[in-house]
Amino acid sequence: MKTFGGPVLFLDRSDINTDEIIPAKYLNAASKDDLKPHLMEDLELPGFDPAALGHTEFRVIVARANFGCGSSREHAPWALEVNNITAVIAESYARIFRQNMFNGGMMAIELPKTEIEALLAFAKNGAVSCAIDLDARKLVFNAGDQRRESAFSLSPFDEALVTAGGWVEYADARY
Repeated sequence: MKTFGGPVLFLDRSDINTDEIIPAKYLNAASKDDLKPHLMEDLELPGFDPAALGHTEFRVIVARANFGCGSSREHAPWALEVNNITAVIAESYARIFRQNMFNGGMMAIELPKTEIEALLAFAKNGAVSCAIDLDARKLVFNAGDQRRESAFSLSPFDEALVTAGGWVEYADARY
């Protein structure tokens, strides 16, 4: 099973759509790796520099509501996967995007709006890392000497997908 967690990228916006995660002009890429340099290159957000993504090892994204809305395509989670993003934490997700995350062995963790707002405020403490304890269903955020914990829930099936490494691995082990 892969390790979840690491440095956090905070995107203080709702409705980040799949075209902003990976622009449609790259959907004809020959491999997932071809998507890597184009992650969020069209995302417009004050203070966000998509060019910096290639020079940072973010592994977790925290955003507001309706993450992954727009066109339903697997390319958006694939672009996150090849950039070593293991989890997105948001208030809510587009249904198909959420399932594609779990199908790829990544986590789409939902937290209440108040908790997302508290995490966005916590980001003001400096660089933040997040440890994800799947067994305890706990997120531990650290920024310098500051610490914040959040509980999350996960269905048994989503846990099975994540533990297996994604849908293909899950199916290979059972069918």
